[in-house]
Formats: sequence, C-alpha cells, structure tokens
Amino acid sequence: MNWRIAEAKQRFSELINAVTKEPQRIYNQNQLVAVVVKAEMFEEFLVWRKQHEKMSLADAFKELRQIAAEEDYILEVPSRQDRPSPFADAIDDFSV
Repeated sequence: MNWRIAEAKQRFSELINAVTKEPQRIYNQNQLVAVVVKAEMFEEFLVWRKQHEKMSLADAFKELRQIAAEEDYILEVPSRQDRPSPFADAIDDFSV
C-alpha cells in the first residue's frame, strides 16, 4: 500500500501492521521518500549488502595483518631498491 506522510503519521499502528503483509511505501508530494519493511527483510538486506561490498585496499591489508598475527606469521617486506627507469634515462637525454 502507498501512504502519504500525514496519513502514515496518523495511522502509524496500521502502517506497522500492514508491513507484515508487504513493504509499505511512504510518499511526499507524489515522490517516494521511505519504505517500511519487516525487520527480518532489513536484516537480510544488510547481510546481502555486506557480501556485495567491495573491500578497500586498506581493508585488505588490515585483514592480511590480522591473519598473519593469528597464524603467528611475520610479513617480511624487503627493503626498497632503486631500479633502472628507461623513462627517466630518456628525459636526461633531452635538453630543454
């Protein structure tokens, strides 16, 4: 069922009872502004969203550090070494 905001306020308990049958849409000036759903449906949505989130690089490194700590594994990061850079060498060949 569709509700206007004022109607949803006045008949709030009816709105909540109707949620057991189907999600209830609330409109303000013919524009959808909210949907009231059963708690279980919302919880399912949160689980789905968490599963479909893309992990950031920072989160991936955080998870890697946590796994390494749990496994008593030390991540050895080799020291940085200079490598040849053909681009930088080519720039040196040009005079400005």
